[in-house]
Amino acid sequence: MIFESKLTTFLPQIKSLQAKHPLEKSTLLNDLFLLKHEQQLRMYYAPHNEFIHTEAKVIIVGITPGWQQTKVAYARVLQGLSQNETKYELLQHAKIAAGFSGQMRRNLCNMLDQIGLADIFDLPSTTSMFESKRPILHTTSVIRYPVFWNGKNYTGHSPNIGQSKLLKESAYDVFPRELSHIHHPALIIPLGKAVEAVIRQLRTTERHLQKHTILFGFPHPSGANGHRLKQLQQHQRVLQQMVHEFAQKNNLPFQS
Repeated sequence: MIFESKLTTFLPQIKSLQAKHPLEKSTLLNDLFLLKHEQQLRMYYAPHNEFIHTEAKVIIVGITPGWQQTKVAYARVLQGLSQNETKYELLQHAKIAAGFSGQMRRNLCNMLDQIGLADIFDLPSTTSMFESKRPILHTTSVIRYPVFWNGKNYTGHSPNIGQSKLLKESAYDVFPRELSHIHHPALIIPLGKAVEAVIRQLRTTERHLQKHTILFGFPHPSGANGHRLKQLQQHQRVLQQMVHEFAQKNNLPFQS
């Protein structure tokens, strides 16, 4: 389903990009696509977190879309416009193309495979969740639209989400409304301590989150986290057990 989309509002600006190749920060991160700003924070429109896979069994949550995801999402929408896709198709395909795209996705799938996530869905690899089995996966962010701090990807720390009205509104109002549209109990995988902190707090106030299982302690898959594989190894047994318990609780075909 489409969730509170702003695509129609920004379509004229997006269509103006069709003659601009390649897409650069200067063509996307400017006043034409600016949603909100607060001190050195800038939030821009991007079309890839406006589609919800409501039947998802796994929800992977980042802090906010970065520049790479933003660029991929716009490129996919421009491709869809050239093929006369509907609004629904534009947003769905942007979501599929941009969700944790690039090296981040490769790292993520490798790590998820090591804790047995593919096994509980009887898949050869979690890569399938991003491809042929995409409806069982919902990718999103606690801060829905891309946020940049002094022109760099916002990482969740400078400033802390709780210190910013702009960030708090997205994390503690928009994000839980989005998750309320997920129909079934899911395995939520927060990426990073800032995301974990938001979800821990929301779980105490949002009753609909209590039906989900939350995989706390999963290392952030970013290449910038040079210790991710060591961290995964240290916590692998506990994470595997949590995945196994989720499978048993939800009658999934866990492969022992």
